[in-house]
Amino acid sequence: MTYSQRLYPWAVVRLLPKMQRVVVGRFRNRSDAEGHMQALKRLMPDGKFIIVFDIGQGIEEGSSEENRE
Repeated sequence: MTYSQRLYPWAVVRLLPKMQRVVVGRFRNRSDAEGHMQALKRLMPDGKFIIVFDIGQGIEEGSSEENRE
C-alpha cells in the first residue's frame, strides 16, 4: 500500500459476481465514503457496495524478531 493510499483509509468497494471486487474510491473519512456510496446506489440501484476501513499492512511486512536472528 502506497503512502497516498494510507492517507485515504476508507474505501468504497463494488461487489461483483464470483467473489470479485473493485475499489471504486478512497476517502479520508467515513462520512465522505458513505455519501459517495449513496450516490452510487442511486445511479446503479442493482449494484452492491460496501465500505471498508483498509489500513493495509505495516511498513515492515513479514519481518519479526525471529527473522532478524
